Amino acid sequence: MTFRKAEWPRRLRSAEWFGGTSRDHIYHRSWMKNQGLPADLFDGRPVIGICNTWSELTPCNAHLRDLAQRVKHGIYEAGGLPVEFPVFSTGESALRPTAMMYRNLAAMDVEEALRANPLDGVVLLVGCDKTTPALLMGAASVDIPAIAVSGGPMLNGWFRGERVGSGTALWQMSEAIKAGTMSSEDFLEAEQAMSRSPGSCNTMGTASSMASMTEALGMALSGNAAIPAIDSRRRVMAHLTGRRIVEMVKDDLKPSDILTREAFENAIRVNGAIGGSTNAVIHLLAIAGRVGIDLTLDDWDRLGRDVPTLVNLMPSGKYLMEEFFYAGGLPVVLRMLGEAGLLHRQALTVSGQGVWDEVEGARNWNEDVIRPVDKALTAQGGIAVLRGNLAPGGAILKPSAASPHLMQHRGRAVVFEDIDDYKARIGDEALDIDETSIMVLKNCGPRGYPGMAEVGNMGLPPKVLRKGITDMIRISDARMSGTAYGTVILHTSPEAAIGGPLAIVRTGDMIEVDVAARRLHLDVAEHEIVARLAAWRPTVQAPASGYARLFHTHVEGADTGADFDFLKGRRGNEVPRDSH
Repeated sequence: MTFRKAEWPRRLRSAEWFGGTSRDHIYHRSWMKNQGLPADLFDGRPVIGICNTWSELTPCNAHLRDLAQRVKHGIYEAGGLPVEFPVFSTGESALRPTAMMYRNLAAMDVEEALRANPLDGVVLLVGCDKTTPALLMGAASVDIPAIAVSGGPMLNGWFRGERVGSGTALWQMSEAIKAGTMSSEDFLEAEQAMSRSPGSCNTMGTASSMASMTEALGMALSGNAAIPAIDSRRRVMAHLTGRRIVEMVKDDLKPSDILTREAFENAIRVNGAIGGSTNAVIHLLAIAGRVGIDLTLDDWDRLGRDVPTLVNLMPSGKYLMEEFFYAGGLPVVLRMLGEAGLLHRQALTVSGQGVWDEVEGARNWNEDVIRPVDKALTAQGGIAVLRGNLAPGGAILKPSAASPHLMQHRGRAVVFEDIDDYKARIGDEALDIDETSIMVLKNCGPRGYPGMAEVGNMGLPPKVLRKGITDMIRISDARMSGTAYGTVILHTSPEAAIGGPLAIVRTGDMIEVDVAARRLHLDVAEHEIVARLAAWRPTVQAPASGYARLFHTHVEGADTGADFDFLKGRRGNEVPRDSH
């Protein structure tokens, strides 16, 4: 498939600011020229925004200034005028209460910056996980030509001859401390090996998953997802992206041309094949909502159920993003899915070609890192969507990171009313809990936390860890880090804070989990559930003012992407009225 290009030259959006001799046109141009820009840069060439999420408070994105310069080189070469601008940057490692609370704020920032400024196209510089969906959401709502380039993952961490996966090793080692099998001194020594270069998580965490989703959706050049941050080829990717966006503007190739239902279906299947993050579910639902695609949790379950997990990366497997890149990266996975009949081959990409045209020649250089279908890490990867009287709106689980012996289980609930209750009680030796119990955490959804923090992968009780037990079923309305693992049931909807059934679970209730049957059942009589719900009263109050108030009032549930209700759909790129 080849995109049908628009006729060129044509009048560009930026011409409404710069393309004339009136007082207003001169006003706009003259102020831009105080930066030392020659007059001929305003001769009708495309003006390209570089939307940069660089921030020293977002460590994954702290190297994006250099990539922005590489993008500029490509834009100039292709005959465009690059203009870099900052937007709100969300970093999960430092931002409280959670970066997810500010994803929608960043998306609003991007959308309004793109619409209000003299831009014909935009390069989206992304890194830490929430910046990727935020920028795609904002760009999709405006619908000017857009292309993303990721910052890339860190190099492998190594500690005493073993790979250290960012995030994954942290969870493992913190559990080892509680189990008494690792010393605090060793933990502190291992810390020095966890983050040894610029870049985002080196596991298949949410940052790498969302970089892969962006490539699978067709919104980045082929090969973008896996190149390490400090590899020179990452700079080449940025340079080529700068060139390509100018051509996209000339062709009038927009997000609405690329972000089709077929593109989202490809991305869902890719997420299963790479053992991708559960966070991809909530982000893709939100992006789809911006372009009017009716994507649902049922689509995730239907499309991902029979997809084998092919990529042997932590947290599901053994290796890290460096090895994935050396093995051939996402193009190999896309080619394998295409050969298995699990890819819409004609889905359009930012290259102007169909995805199959981009990947049919990809080679797999390491079949232990990217497994053949008959040697898949997990025969049925994807995301399992569970439903029942405990989660009428759905809940999700990542089979590739779960324990097979817990995929069908009936256990006694041990309930924590919120994350503070969990932290206060989990280390108590008198806590009535064992490995057959099911841990339940409430009030950590979009409104409950607020923001839906990554606390769903609750650490196990020390007395259970000391038995050598490494996994228990955990259920919550929270998210978990893409670097985490275990039999963790997440995003339970409706959330507890708005009176979902999770809110009325009590310690001692029996819960049945059957992943194969997609069932999550609270084994309490229906009349008792009705009575408990009738007696329930909210414990989470709306903040008095500010962004937190806006968030609490307008955020939707995890089952539809946790976007704001007033941001669904495309508002377009019509040029705002001039005020001068």
